[in-house]
Amino acid sequence: MSLIIFFISVILFLIGYIFYGRFLNKLYNLNPNNKTPAFKKYDGIDYIPAKNWLVLFGHHFSSIAGAGPIIGPVIASVLWGWLPSILWIILGSIFIGGVHDFSSLFISVREDGKSIGEISGLVISKRTKVLFSLFVFLALILVVSVFNYLCAETFINQPKIILPSLGLIPVALIVGYLLYKLKANSFLVTIFGIVCLFCLIILGDNFSIKLPINFWIFILFVYCYLASVLPVNILLQPRDYISSFLLFFGIILGFIGLVFSSPKINLEPIITFKADGQYLWPFMFITIACGAISGFHSLIASGTTSKQIANEAHIKRIGYGGMLLEGVLASLAVISVSVLSKDVISLKNPISLFSKGYGIINSKILSNNLSEFIAIVILNAFILTTLDTATRISRYLFEELFKIKNRYVSTFVVVILSALLLITGKWNKLWQLFGASNQLVAGLVMFVISCWLIKNKRNIKIVFIPAIFMFITTIFTIFLKMIEYFKNKDFLFIVAFILILLALFMIYEVFKKLRCPN
Repeated sequence: MSLIIFFISVILFLIGYIFYGRFLNKLYNLNPNNKTPAFKKYDGIDYIPAKNWLVLFGHHFSSIAGAGPIIGPVIASVLWGWLPSILWIILGSIFIGGVHDFSSLFISVREDGKSIGEISGLVISKRTKVLFSLFVFLALILVVSVFNYLCAETFINQPKIILPSLGLIPVALIVGYLLYKLKANSFLVTIFGIVCLFCLIILGDNFSIKLPINFWIFILFVYCYLASVLPVNILLQPRDYISSFLLFFGIILGFIGLVFSSPKINLEPIITFKADGQYLWPFMFITIACGAISGFHSLIASGTTSKQIANEAHIKRIGYGGMLLEGVLASLAVISVSVLSKDVISLKNPISLFSKGYGIINSKILSNNLSEFIAIVILNAFILTTLDTATRISRYLFEELFKIKNRYVSTFVVVILSALLLITGKWNKLWQLFGASNQLVAGLVMFVISCWLIKNKRNIKIVFIPAIFMFITTIFTIFLKMIEYFKNKDFLFIVAFILILLALFMIYEVFKKLRCPN
């Protein structure tokens, strides 16, 4: 049963990529002869054409994946059941998330690599640009805070992953130097990076480092700072690229494991429509943050990917294909937790649940301990990719908002604000607010895309209808969380209130523009 569910999911994603992806190509009229921003605005720091599209795909995919498509689907499946979770992942990825990612990357490329915030100012109003950028900046501070704590906590609970996680940083520096300074063969450099990565995994399995969580939080913020200020092709891009092979390996290994073991599904298809006082709608749709749609993806697409893409023909592969592959990962996460027994599920730690379920899936080909260790390494590698990319994009936004062109100062402000927010609560306290704000960004981005399409005389239905659904779902969720925080006298009440206020002001500007497009 588990193999059949995963197989059907993969087939549906392939059908979506071939047919709906082809439809999007025609709608946007991609032109491989157009000169991309990476060449037009080359600066050696942010605007740099990727060595090839696979390198950029690896960077983009690692950045968008993070921990979201694993942790969110695991939590949602345990609370509401595997069936609604996997249906939302499949349908959401193909018809909403993939469209959102494809469109964000396309319009940013056509607008010379401008961020979605800047584009909102061009197609709606300057006030919208300010409101949207403030909203996104606040949402990104949430992202950096949540994933910093998640990564540091994983270092404490699983000290064996520290060496492969942090050891990949110097490997990435070497890979970047070989690719861009020495112009070495991409295939050979990739093999070198992958071999180093798996050597680090073997070393990590034999050596563990035990230090306090506050130390790791500090170290992770230092890493974020460096990843933000260094040229993108020196650390950020090569680290994400090599990390992507971990995820490819993890998905392939999971599929092989399912073929050989095909474990029984123990989780009920639909558990309840109200879990822990939270209804399936709207909470499931924002708990599966990144698994079906993510506003964070548009920030990566327009923040870093559009500045590195070498050909418009690669937009479908990277934008739409990246989202659908993330859907495959989210589906694997749902199946991993679904094969667990009820006594294990009662632990309710999403990272542990995923690793234990992944261990069961691969029990016929690997020992449970090794399989669980690989799962944790994969998960943590992508938490780091979310951290570094989110910090860099936050730096872009801060520079745009406050006209500060010093990347060292801008990054420092981002790191300090994220650290201050982290003091307010642990990751599980911030997760649903992060999920809601992240999905709300997606809804707002699709409204911006709709305005761009109208300006360029194109059909907006495939973007506008999902935008309305995401906006209503997420605003309602944040409103409910705001009431909860207010009752508990929680500081996050202020954060939720500001998010709602900024979103409502922006949506007013959007609809004013849609009524009078000229």
